[in-house]
Amino acid sequence: MVLLSMTASHHELDLDTLERLSSGAGSLGRSAVGACDAITGAVVVATCNRFEVYLDLDAPVESAGVQHAVRHLAGLVADASGVDSAVAEASFRTRSGTEVAEHLFAVASGLDSMVVGEREIAGQVKRALEGARSEGTTSKTLELLFQTASRTSKRVSNETSLGGAGRSVVALGLDLAGAELPPWRQVRVVLIGTGSYAGASLAALRSRGCFDVRVYSQSGRAEIFADSHGVEPVDDLAVALEDADLVVSCSGARGRAGAGVARGHQPSTDAAGPAGETADESIGHVLDVAALVRARTRAAEAAGDAEPGRPMVVLDLALHRDVDPRVADVEGVLLYDLATLKAHSPALGSVVVAQARRIVDGAAEAFEGTRLGRTADAAVVALLDEAEVRIGDEVAHHVAAARAAGRVLLEDEVAELSRTARRRVHAELHTRIVEARAEALAASQAELAAVVAGAEAAVYEAESESAGR
Repeated sequence: MVLLSMTASHHELDLDTLERLSSGAGSLGRSAVGACDAITGAVVVATCNRFEVYLDLDAPVESAGVQHAVRHLAGLVADASGVDSAVAEASFRTRSGTEVAEHLFAVASGLDSMVVGEREIAGQVKRALEGARSEGTTSKTLELLFQTASRTSKRVSNETSLGGAGRSVVALGLDLAGAELPPWRQVRVVLIGTGSYAGASLAALRSRGCFDVRVYSQSGRAEIFADSHGVEPVDDLAVALEDADLVVSCSGARGRAGAGVARGHQPSTDAAGPAGETADESIGHVLDVAALVRARTRAAEAAGDAEPGRPMVVLDLALHRDVDPRVADVEGVLLYDLATLKAHSPALGSVVVAQARRIVDGAAEAFEGTRLGRTADAAVVALLDEAEVRIGDEVAHHVAAARAAGRVLLEDEVAELSRTARRRVHAELHTRIVEARAEALAASQAELAAVVAGAEAAVYEAESESAGR
């Protein structure tokens, strides 16, 4: 049994490439488990700045088996995203063995985030496991891995100040936006989206004293969200934009069937798509530049101004951009997207990070010992089963000998014979048990070392093939 993770994140890739790779993340776990017999479990973690797949492989622990799984998954990603399979494979960093737990625990604790110490990621990791459960793609090992990641994240939160300052992508975006806006109690906000990030954004706005919030949802969930969160729903985004100071968009709806701009408006058709694509890149943007210009023009006309005078900040928190990037060119509009936030992400004190890292490393070591110990325990159980047979034989021999001598042993005497035999046999087996467990652990660790080497060779080969094209 092998634990394997394939990671594409903002550390290694630009956000545009990451966006394209993760476009088919929703069905990847189910496809991986359904199409490859060796993959017995899969959990996909897809957030605003990472796309990761965790696999449980039931296959011989050898480099060839891991290479097959890596290439198979890269092919599925390529099919779903339209990216060349060699490029998809080279875009991922493959981890195996102890590295898998170390990485996931660091991710769940906010150590690997765009904003180090962010707390939203803990919930996203938890929801990734819940999603795998609902899809039927998790496994016992992945359950243990992700549950331990959540517990480790809580330890980091409780025992360090890493997440104490409310650091997050949402908070960073609002901090940058706030410098360009009126006092928060006067700010009028349009919130696009109704998911977990929308909830986090609303909570962050209220903590700053902003309560004039309207919510828009392309999928029709605005009223449900508004009722449960005490805000006003809107069904016409273009109208709501006319008097907005701040737009916070986190729906990630771009690319969905029927995606587009506000009701009654069509996306513009003069944007060039990514290389190799002929489709209009603006299609699918929830907030289109033409709709925004019209909304601001109408607002200016209603106010009797020749030009739109009220400044606006647009905060796009979606990896699959909700907002047409050309919005940044509109007079009086300031656009912050994930690339901007990444550039403004503040550093965190090394002492705090080191403290959190020690907790993560300790948890990963304990997890790996438990996981490998299961293999070693199988050898120990076999020895203990053998011991029980010996104990039973000895007790039966004494009972038979007493009966042959014309004496029937009492129940208490038989029980004492059994206890005496068990103590002696287990004492004799102690050295063999320690040796068997150590040998099984060493074998598992050697196999994992071979897996890591094989996986690294596979990635190097894929990168070489991609560079040679």
